Amino acid sequence: MSEVARRSSMTLFSGNVCHYSHRIRIVLAEKSIGIDLVEVDRDMPSEIADLNPYHTVPTFADRELVLYESKIIMEYLDERFPHPPLLPVYPVARAESRQLIYRIERDWCPLVDTILIATKSDEKARRDLRDELLTIAPIFAEKSFFMSDEFSLIDCCMAPILWRLGVLGIELPATKQSKPLLTYMERLFARPSFKASLSARERDMLNSRAA
Repeated sequence: MSEVARRSSMTLFSGNVCHYSHRIRIVLAEKSIGIDLVEVDRDMPSEIADLNPYHTVPTFADRELVLYESKIIMEYLDERFPHPPLLPVYPVARAESRQLIYRIERDWCPLVDTILIATKSDEKARRDLRDELLTIAPIFAEKSFFMSDEFSLIDCCMAPILWRLGVLGIELPATKQSKPLLTYMERLFARPSFKASLSARERDMLNSRAA
């Protein structure tokens, strides 16, 4: 019997600098969910090979259930632990939220990944991500969170990216256009759940952001 099979609680194998893992840790903190958190740095634990055919993080296990796609893990946690809800109740609003998450995954996450794994400076990806963020910046003047007055799974996806801007080598100018986005970032980073979600290495990113 594997070590995970013997665990009585939910287990999350979480990359300590992985933005996909970080979004799940925010959900866990937002809902005050107790979990066996296994931090992964570079070497993947052998348990992951038994659970996840892709040998990637995040990997989530809840007794016999194993999930290894971050959006699916987040939605599972939101449905199993419904308070506070992180997706709207009504089908149309839920579909719109899922579509926004899809756009983050499709448009911005590949740019983040490209910059993080680049063997040399990828200025095009860096410039594209910066321009994309500045283009949407004005929408944050309308609502407290991403297209909503309530904190949601969309914000759980956005916060890890925005926290890593310094590590990514992206600096947002302090202009009238960018101010709503900068205010949104401050609001996200001040949330107790966000602070609780940070790994030790992610907390060190604050120095990189300020550099």
